[in-house]
Amino acid sequence: MASPLSADALAQIRARIEVLARELGFEQVGVAGIDLAEDEDNLERWLAERRNGGMDYMARHGRRRSRPDALVPGTLRVISVRMAANAPDARPASDVLADGSKGYVARYALGRDYHKVMRGRLSELAKRLEAEIGAFGHRAFVDSAPVMEKPLARNAGLGWIGKHTNLINERAGSLFMLGELFTDLPLAVDQRAKDRCGSCSACLPACPTGAITAPYQLDARRCISYLTIEHHGAIPESLRPAIGNRIFGCDDCQLVCPWNKFARVAAEPDFRVRHRLDEPDLVELFAWSEPQYLERTEGSALRRLGFRRWLRNIAVALGNAPPSARVRAALRARAGDADPVVREHVGWALARQRPSREPD
Repeated sequence: MASPLSADALAQIRARIEVLARELGFEQVGVAGIDLAEDEDNLERWLAERRNGGMDYMARHGRRRSRPDALVPGTLRVISVRMAANAPDARPASDVLADGSKGYVARYALGRDYHKVMRGRLSELAKRLEAEIGAFGHRAFVDSAPVMEKPLARNAGLGWIGKHTNLINERAGSLFMLGELFTDLPLAVDQRAKDRCGSCSACLPACPTGAITAPYQLDARRCISYLTIEHHGAIPESLRPAIGNRIFGCDDCQLVCPWNKFARVAAEPDFRVRHRLDEPDLVELFAWSEPQYLERTEGSALRRLGFRRWLRNIAVALGNAPPSARVRAALRARAGDADPVVREHVGWALARQRPSREPD
């Protein structure tokens, strides 16, 4: 801003941010300061224990992740927003997880990529605000830079970080996505949300691979979301059976959380299910060509996998599927795949698909 703003002017700006955010589809907005010293210590311990797995970029970013003004010089506040991305027309998660012939895709990834939707809306929020108050420093992020989005959202009053390490809101559960607008506006900060998990620990035993090693402690190396999305190369064989039919992400720790009785489905039309990926047949998915994959995942978070990791994940799910000649035929069709990781996972799946109870 060209000149210092009075407290009254800043309060009016904060009120306008609230109105504009709602108009753009955000369900809640809050303002946080940039002091994340406690969270920085926790992050550095987590990295020292190598719980980030192959996400080496988290260490390379250094303290820019925990110091917003180091990432974007001049930042004084972070405007944090949330938006439900849970597809409103999706088949119930429990039904899909119980059917081993189907593939399970995390509910947030069934429609348009939330990164694209929310980042565009945050940029529009800044544009509209500038039209009213004049130019100010800002930069929008939606999981697109080294940002500690959950601690910032907690400090902005959007919710608390639960024992499964996801953000929980007492009126909306945890099935929503977060975004941030870094700004040089010296807005008043909101009150930090209080932890309301209490004695509940339902999420810990619900994790199929035991990735939640203790309350508020996650080992990414065992997390299905990490293994199926972020991890390159072979998935550890010992963890493959527990992955079940999850081919992109995992929602199990959130599905058992009692706060998600308040979870809302997405109001945003872009988050509606595409290509019936809420209950896809695994054999049919495995038969997709690369052009089909690219066409059917256009504008989707699924595109970030790339075709080979997509096949790797489906091969694991087929290995865990009920044994059948149809599944074995699908796997044999890719037994000679050019990619060695895909071939290895197909071989593992075929070995799992040879029970004595159902001969070829």
